[in-house]
Amino acid sequence: MAMKLKSVFGVTLSACAITAVTALGFSNQAQALIFSGSSSGTWGEPNPGAFNIYATYDGEGTNYFEWGFPLPDNPRFGTPPNSLLFEGTSFVSNINSLFKIGDLSYYNGTVPLYTNVESVPLNLRLSFNNPVVKTEVFEFDFNLINTENNPDIPITDIANADYVFPTPAFAKRSFSYDGKEYTLELTGFSQDGGLTSAKEFRAIEGATTRAGIYAKINLVPTTEKVPEPGIVGGLSLWGLYVVTRKKFLQK
Repeated sequence: MAMKLKSVFGVTLSACAITAVTALGFSNQAQALIFSGSSSGTWGEPNPGAFNIYATYDGEGTNYFEWGFPLPDNPRFGTPPNSLLFEGTSFVSNINSLFKIGDLSYYNGTVPLYTNVESVPLNLRLSFNNPVVKTEVFEFDFNLINTENNPDIPITDIANADYVFPTPAFAKRSFSYDGKEYTLELTGFSQDGGLTSAKEFRAIEGATTRAGIYAKINLVPTTEKVPEPGIVGGLSLWGLYVVTRKKFLQK
């Protein structure tokens, strides 16, 4: 009996080893998975906030959004309103790798207080063509920090610059493919092709700043790891072998 149990236990361990190798193979396949397609985006309805009681904006449903009431005849405030232009791009990326998902152009106009907005959502549309043909839409909120200009320094000083960044709590969005869950994470802005990255980028007064928006697609790990049936079976057989061996010795 002991010999037979030993043989069965050996087969079970072999099955466990095969299962582990298979799982490793699946992990490697996930790492080798490549997503490709193109992106586009439109701006949604902004959040003016409680402070901006005269919020002025336009461009919802398009890729060009502007906010702030312009005063073109004012010698100091003679600029168009602030604006954001999102331009999509094609992309190819494997799991957990940085790729450019689009370009953002930010014009910083000089506009009066109380006419700005605090944030605006970007409805980011990814049209995948690999590994599956499908479209996913992700909503990301962008905070707009409108700096109150200091009259004691030049208007073009970096201290007077406005800046934009994605809301951290909304920097990831998930989607499913082939029974697995993935996240799309916005990682930051880059003006040198991804060599360096920043969580925000600034535009000085009266100027336009352009930067690439970079992202990563990550595989969401399984939260609970249930033992494989082969492992459970192997442990059960081992317990049965110990009990049988003990009874044999007692005889």
